[in-house]
Amino acid sequence: MAANALLEQPLSREALYRFALEGEAVASGSRHGDNLGPMLLGGLVLATHERLLRIPVPPAWHCALVHPHCVLETRKAREALAGNYALGEFVAQSANLALLLAGCFRGDAALVREGLKDVLVEPRRAPLVPGFIRVKQAALDHHAFGASISGGGPSVFGWYACRADADAAASAMRAAFAEAGLDSDTFVAPVDGPAATLVDALPDEA
Repeated sequence: MAANALLEQPLSREALYRFALEGEAVASGSRHGDNLGPMLLGGLVLATHERLLRIPVPPAWHCALVHPHCVLETRKAREALAGNYALGEFVAQSANLALLLAGCFRGDAALVREGLKDVLVEPRRAPLVPGFIRVKQAALDHHAFGASISGGGPSVFGWYACRADADAAASAMRAAFAEAGLDSDTFVAPVDGPAATLVDALPDEA
């Protein structure tokens, strides 16, 4: 983004996406937009290899994320997904995604609660996250719309109707990780968060 700002005619954020994907491929070995999309547009973003679409989310909704002090290698997280999948699992996951997106567009927490369920990845990666079952339950016990593993793990997240619920859940999730013998860091922020922005360089201190 900083280099783009130096151009005589800077590209739009959407136009930057395909170039950023190439950088992601160099950095991680694959052209995935799951990190780039929210960085470029902010908030919740649907990302394909060709385009980005920001999904509207009520400003009051918050996410609590808890990151345990343990390492889950990307290789192991990917290996956990190897194997056969039943067609019914893909059908269920697609239906859940549709409910989640519809709930976001309509600001309908009940729809999001029905759709924020991962039947494909979570069951296969959950054993790799120490204490996951208790941490997820702690999130749900504090009124989460849903909770699951963030990306490849080991972080766990939950979505909430307000900041107060998210703060309370983050503390409970951290306590659940502690029961599993892990320290952790907590983060709470609006789901509809800001995009990356350019800031002026700070002047040198005298």
